[in-house]
Amino acid sequence: MKVLVTGATGLIGRSLCGSLSEGGHTVVALSRSPETTRGLAAAELHKWDPRSSQFPDRALVGIDAVVHLAGEPIVARRWTEEQKKLIRDSRVLTTRALVEAFRSLDRKPGVFVCGSAVGFYGDRGDEPLEENAPVGSGFLSDVCQEWESEAARASELGVRVVEVRTGVVLSSVGGALPKMLAPFKLGLGGRLGSGKQWFPWIHIEDIIGIFRHAILTSSLEGPVNGVAPEAATNAEFTRQLARVLHRPAFLPVPELALRVLMGEMAEALFASQRVVPKAALESKYEFHYPLLTSALEDLLGG
Repeated sequence: MKVLVTGATGLIGRSLCGSLSEGGHTVVALSRSPETTRGLAAAELHKWDPRSSQFPDRALVGIDAVVHLAGEPIVARRWTEEQKKLIRDSRVLTTRALVEAFRSLDRKPGVFVCGSAVGFYGDRGDEPLEENAPVGSGFLSDVCQEWESEAARASELGVRVVEVRTGVVLSSVGGALPKMLAPFKLGLGGRLGSGKQWFPWIHIEDIIGIFRHAILTSSLEGPVNGVAPEAATNAEFTRQLARVLHRPAFLPVPELALRVLMGEMAEALFASQRVVPKAALESKYEFHYPLLTSALEDLLGG
């Protein structure tokens, strides 16, 4: 297959390009930063700034599948109104531009796999959240709902659409995990607030596996929760991380302090989302790291 990947130099995109190339597929990569493409496993590279609604149509020639991962990082900066607009537009408007580009093609891609996030569900306490759970409330929920609605429009063109609602991706080379390690290694790690909030995690190998599975499984469409089967609270995740690192974890981070420091962005840290990967399991995806202990030991050499 010839697969177009947007956001190809991000944490998921770079690994997905490598996995697809190793599997014999031809990868066409899009990135707004050509200087970060060193070592990227792609047969073609096109520049695309997600802040622009203009899409390089030549990148879609002969494409069988599209994976859309481009988007401004959620917790890169404090959520000013300007930053919130950038987070929304870099997802919603780029997805709209892609679907419009599909419309002009004589030969449309067979499948459109669009990134989304567990932020779709909002803060839901202890409620188990399968893919049919209703949308939550809050900024991230609103963005994810708009994002998925734009992606779903591709189905009107005869394109199979899958929206992968990704949880917290655990990787040793980027994302959230390396940022967590420094305080733990100093013996200063601890749960966030009460620690009772559910923490929807997934190993990098499995989120890549789910994206590949979504491309290749013709019966799979609609939302797919990109999280591991074993649910964990923030307190349990913290405890297991400390055990693997052989470090203490007795200094909880006060919720009020983080909310003052981070403002509305703290929503992303304290939302409780007990997400269940029902669609992935029912479509026969086999997780490599279904358990948190084995995932952390693999990534951290525990």
